[in-house]
Amino acid sequence: MEALISSYGEASSDSDSESPAPPPEKKICRESSLVLPPPPLSLLDSPNSLGFLDYSASQPSRVRNFPHVEGNYALHVYIPVCIPTAPRKEMAVFMRRLTSSVPGLHAVEVDVPLEALCKEGQKFEQVALGREFHISLGRTVPIRVHQIDSLVAMLKQKLQTQRRYWIDFSKWEVFVNDDRTRTFVSVEVITAGLAEITKQIQAANEVYKLHNLPEFYKDPRPHISVAWALGDTKESLKKVVEDERRKSTVGGSLQKCIFTSRFSGIECKIGNKTYKICKYSDE
Repeated sequence: MEALISSYGEASSDSDSESPAPPPEKKICRESSLVLPPPPLSLLDSPNSLGFLDYSASQPSRVRNFPHVEGNYALHVYIPVCIPTAPRKEMAVFMRRLTSSVPGLHAVEVDVPLEALCKEGQKFEQVALGREFHISLGRTVPIRVHQIDSLVAMLKQKLQTQRRYWIDFSKWEVFVNDDRTRTFVSVEVITAGLAEITKQIQAANEVYKLHNLPEFYKDPRPHISVAWALGDTKESLKKVVEDERRKSTVGGSLQKCIFTSRFSGIECKIGNKTYKICKYSDE
């Protein structure tokens, strides 16, 4: 691991907004029930949040989803997701194969090159797949400080009580952001959980509309993103992803589930502050 540490110096955090407080330590997923299309909100933490990696200032630059304006904060509404330990190994095998075919991929959130992680054995799974991921319920957009209390209150009103349900992540997919500056390798929800998440997106949309914020995509495709590359690399990534889909097809038509996670709540991140939006009910 020392070789990797020496290869990476400390990178500056390029978050999508100025933060009202110093960034909290990033959560590392453990085995539990807890834990876009827009891309996920990536707010970097201190470079040593994992305890054994530093990030390089030579990393590819992030591209903001919107220009920085003093007094604006990035709003992101999402379902937190952790990938259970058991399926990570098979997912890591595919991601290594993807990396060998398409150089330049980075792990989401930590922004470490997957090529470097491939040399680190089992730590690949922990760094690339052991973090908290997000299913976005709304676009990541800038808001003003005077909108925060109203937004959080209305999101809680619309989404506070939710029944628990299971979410099947069944399909590898490739997404490109609106301005084609980044491409994402994602795992999409196409069966169990899709109806529930779609209703939650509709509820979040109502709150966005009341605050004159852009609504979510007309035909949302809920997913988590696990890797990204600069620019539009969809075609090259798509070939490898489609090959993986064919291998994971059962009986000629049924897609094998990659992993399953239980809905555990909804969170709203504004700048670097996280608000718990809903509690769930098993009844």
